[in-house]
Amino acid sequence: MGLIEEIRDRVSRRQYEFSKHAVDQGIIRDISVAEVEHAILDRGALVIEDHPEDKYGPSCLVLGFTKAGRPLHVQCSYPARPLLKIITLYQPDPELWVDLRVRRTGGRGG
Repeated sequence: MGLIEEIRDRVSRRQYEFSKHAVDQGIIRDISVAEVEHAILDRGALVIEDHPEDKYGPSCLVLGFTKAGRPLHVQCSYPARPLLKIITLYQPDPELWVDLRVRRTGGRGG
């Protein structure tokens, strides 16, 4: 099973949690839990960045779309722990991303 399939499996079984930062960002950016779930469970969701050496533990950035077609980036821990951790989430800023998948030079996210 690949990384995105393992992440989808954890989310589909509700074996995940939000960091305080992710909760705050969801509120600030008006992103619901249902939207996060749908974006990750979306068949088109894919890992666009892999950070195995992240200072807080291995993580990756997932691109997925909500039912309404809203693109979301969701950074989450590797699914090695009992609970997958949603670290942060945002709607990517087109000025910072090429085709929602590649950071523009000097871009830092959403």
